[in-house]
Amino acid sequence: MSVYVVLTSILVQRGSSESRDPDKPDRDGSLQEIAQNQDAPRILRRGPVMRWIYAHSLGTALFVLFLLSFILHWTNSAKVAADKAREHGDAAVSALAYLRDPQLWFESFQNWQSEFLSTAVLVVLSIYLRQRNSPESKPLTASNSQTGS
Repeated sequence: MSVYVVLTSILVQRGSSESRDPDKPDRDGSLQEIAQNQDAPRILRRGPVMRWIYAHSLGTALFVLFLLSFILHWTNSAKVAADKAREHGDAAVSALAYLRDPQLWFESFQNWQSEFLSTAVLVVLSIYLRQRNSPESKPLTASNSQTGS
């Protein structure tokens, strides 16, 4: 999801409701100007570093969650592999050495493939199909070439 969030802020897919409209200006504008607004989040008034952190917080949080889930998957999978090796009388492989094991990457890529496929399907189908009142869909009357929801 981190890759999805970050790439949708950079890349454009003409016709997709998930894509930003390349013909419209940046919707967020200058964070320095927004920080002067009384309704702006307080973190925006704490300087340029905090504004950058706030402006990239969703992608960063999702990346950290991905990293934590991968580390948990890796360490638990390494533990299971070590237990199986001991059951069969073989030497257990360390968690660090298990990073090179094809089984870890096979399991990981199976999950990633399904996530990438579901995201790609959503983006492509949202060009042609509609769902009434869904924020993920373009309005029912929008043309297929219209970008953005």
